[in-house]
Amino acid sequence: MTTYFSVLEVTPTTDAWVADYVPVSNKLVTKYGGKYIARTSVHERLEGDRESPALRIIISWPSKQAALDFMADPEYVPHLKARGAGSISHHALIEGIDQLA
Repeated sequence: MTTYFSVLEVTPTTDAWVADYVPVSNKLVTKYGGKYIARTSVHERLEGDRESPALRIIISWPSKQAALDFMADPEYVPHLKARGAGSISHHALIEGIDQLA
């Protein structure tokens, strides 16, 4: 099975959601077999000129379905909505393959 990666860019516009979001997200990422590779505000732009996000997050998943199930988990959905309302967020799900090899 191919590994998938969630790559997120998050810039909070309020921190009201963060304290409730983090413990639930931690628990459910683990439940679905995910692993945080990076959750950091320490990153450096090497290319391009758009504004950098406050946080970059990378999560590895054992499958695409695991990532989708995490996103749809009824316990997670209200926290996802809160994050969306309290931040500028971008999330890409990337298949861990090299199509140019």
